[in-house]
Amino acid sequence: MDAFVNLSGNVGTDVEYHQGDGWAVARFRLACTPRILRNGEWTDGETTWMTVRTTNRTAGHVRDSLRKGDPVVVTGRLRTQTWHTPDGDRVDRLVVEASALGHDLTRGTTAFMKAEPVEWGAEKASTPVPPNGSTTTVPTSPTSPMEEDEETEAVEEDLATV
Repeated sequence: MDAFVNLSGNVGTDVEYHQGDGWAVARFRLACTPRILRNGEWTDGETTWMTVRTTNRTAGHVRDSLRKGDPVVVTGRLRTQTWHTPDGDRVDRLVVEASALGHDLTRGTTAFMKAEPVEWGAEKASTPVPPNGSTTTVPTSPTSPMEEDEETEAVEEDLATV
């Protein structure tokens, strides 16, 4: 049985985007921080961090659309990703395999631009240009070097089953 979830929060990291022959994956961390009324004053509760992962065409849209700090809503399947550290310790991480996501319109506005079809052999899908004409270059690789660790291998194994 699949566990479907709906989350709202802020993009907490830069979007990591990886593309290969016939596949693409985007991943970022989502920060969900509740507001709590304590002694008549609002305060931030404990932040829950989730990894959000999406593939193929949606991955390219995430790369081109979301930035660190953006408020978003995410719908998808909750999965547990498991790997072992070099020391042999087991690590479990909750991952949301996003089927739909976008900016949280309760916290601001956005403009939608329909995307052209994507050819998977192409270098990059067309990047939407905001109405004000400003553009931002988004790296297609992580801003920090990504080690070839068990987590990366687990993502690649997941892609093989998609």
